This record gives sequence, C-alpha cells and structure tokens, in this order.
Amino acid sequence: MALKLQVIIGSTRPGRTGPTVAKWFADFAKQHGKFDVELVDIADFNLPVYDEPKHPATGQYEHEHTKRWSATIKTADAYVFVHPEYNYFAPPALVNALNYIFSEWNYKPAGLVSYGGISGGLRAAQSLKGILTTLKMMPITEGVPVPMVASMIKDGVFQPTDPVKEGATKMLDELLRWAEALKSMRK
Repeated sequence: MALKLQVIIGSTRPGRTGPTVAKWFADFAKQHGKFDVELVDIADFNLPVYDEPKHPATGQYEHEHTKRWSATIKTADAYVFVHPEYNYFAPPALVNALNYIFSEWNYKPAGLVSYGGISGGLRAAQSLKGILTTLKMMPITEGVPVPMVASMIKDGVFQPTDPVKEGATKMLDELLRWAEALKSMRK
C-alpha cells in the first residue's frame, strides 16, 4: 500500500493563489506515482484562533472543528505545505492550524512549496521549519520555491517552469525516503 501524502493549502484569504499552486502540486505528486495523494485545504476546517481548553499534546479535544482536523491529519504519512509569505513569515492561518494538534504530526516528514514575489516565499519556508521540528516533524531540505508566482498562472492554471518541476521531483523523492524511514517510529 502506498504511503499517504497530504498536500495542505496553507492560506485562507479570499482571492488566494494557494489552491491553484496546490492543485498543480497534488496532480504532479499523483503522476510521480509513489504516494496516495490527498489535497487538504485548511480553509475548509474554519479553525478559529486556537480555542481548545487543554494543551494539544493531551489529544483531548472538545471542539468539533479540532476533532475533524485531527482525524484528517493523522491519516497521512507525509505532508507538503503549499504556502505564501506574509511579512517575511508563514501565513497566520497555517501557523494556527499547525499548533492546533500535536501527536498527529509526530515522526512524519514535511516538504515545503513556497510562493511569492522575487524571494519565492523562502523566508516563510524558513520560519516554518522551527515550528515543524517542535511538532516532531522532519522538514526536508529539498523544497520548491516559486518566485514571481503570478507570472506562472495562465487562465487560472499554474504553469511551472522546468526548475520548479525538477525541484518538485527531487522533493517528492526525498520525502518518500523519509516517510518510509520514519514509519517505524510511528508504530
């Protein structure tokens, strides 16, 4: 059985670019053929600013939105977060969604597809790595920065450059290695 990869859309604002880039990446990952791929949009969960009365490490969730988020996230073996950069940092909605749960993330690898202007969202990607390691995830070195993302969207479809596609292949290959290796730690 193939390992499950969740491609998580990390922004929630109206008019966002994330779904366009994430749909391309999810389709690309399916063509890669090594993962069972699921596209997950954090906007679908309507997570308010963290509102659980108990620490996420307890796993004792009281709110339905948290229980749905937990049930979705715990099914994956690996993640790819597709996210923009807001003020040199990751989107607040993504940071909030990460902080909502704890053990569901543990001992799983994470890849980052960042997008934005000239920096390609790299500062946001770097800001996420500290959070990911604290949640006992392994953020892999290989990532996919997408600079000048608007220039790669034609008629609502993301059309990546060859370097973006090459980076995505390398990241998926490495993500698979880590997902296979970390699976034994989750037993």
